[in-house]
Amino acid sequence: MDLSRIAPTDRQHIQKYGSGGFTVSGVVLSGPVLVFSDESSLWKAAAPASLKPEDFAPVLERASELDLCLLGCGSRMSPVTAAVRQSLKEAGVSIEPMDTGAACRTFNVLLAEDRAVMAALFPPAAI
Repeated sequence: MDLSRIAPTDRQHIQKYGSGGFTVSGVVLSGPVLVFSDESSLWKAAAPASLKPEDFAPVLERASELDLCLLGCGSRMSPVTAAVRQSLKEAGVSIEPMDTGAACRTFNVLLAEDRAVMAALFPPAAI
């Protein structure tokens, strides 16, 4: 899915997403990704259903810069465990799971509003 670029050019923006991965600020990334306002990277998480607090170590390292973690769970929203939610909450970061398309669009909008947001994204399953 192509997304319109609405974020300022000095920040990351999610341009495309699909079953293979993402295009973020012109860079193609295959598989799960972490997208912060200033950088994007591959994420070594296996699947939304098996997420553990350790999977969010890169997010926790930058918690002082963040208010919100958008979790793109793929084609469908999937709840996170209480342990994941608690570890982020203790660091001052809320987590909002949703389908990946919604997470990509929400990230771009919130970043354009200068919000302290990041996205942890799994590609949606191929249709």
